[in-house]
Amino acid sequence: RTGSLFAGWHDEESYRPWSSLDESQDEVNSSKRNGQSANSIVYPDILCLGKALTGGYMTMGATVTNKRISNGISDTGGVFMHGPTFMANPLACSVALASVNLMVQSPWLERVRSVERSLIKSMSPLAKLDSVREVRVLGAIGVCELHKGLTREEMASVQQQLVEDGVWLRPFGK
Repeated sequence: RTGSLFAGWHDEESYRPWSSLDESQDEVNSSKRNGQSANSIVYPDILCLGKALTGGYMTMGATVTNKRISNGISDTGGVFMHGPTFMANPLACSVALASVNLMVQSPWLERVRSVERSLIKSMSPLAKLDSVREVRVLGAIGVCELHKGLTREEMASVQQQLVEDGVWLRPFGK
């Protein structure tokens, strides 16, 4: 069906591919919306939220869509439900409400910008190393990409040293 979520991976009328982000990708995206980046802004058709709702304290998730996707699902009476096991859990809803209220009442954007400045200052010198392909920072996320990946043993050694130095690290390949 034209306009249906299940019609294909794109909107058949405009041939525009659908976009989907999870909360980690949207953290980067929201910092762009708030003027932190000159990169292009993405307004996803589908946004999946989880830890962002409850601050990671409880299991809860939500899938949010724009009208185009929503109408494709529900114009004929369909309902898009995901994760019914945890839907409307009153405790999780209370935790999510408290978490979101704390966030919106806090100077979170200033904190993210402060972390970003600190990451830029501390990570920029890494770009001069021969083994480093690229250093990039956006918001509270810093990436140091190497030209070639480390062995498992090398990565374990680097990770151990960084953790001892107080750096939280999530290694990916290079």
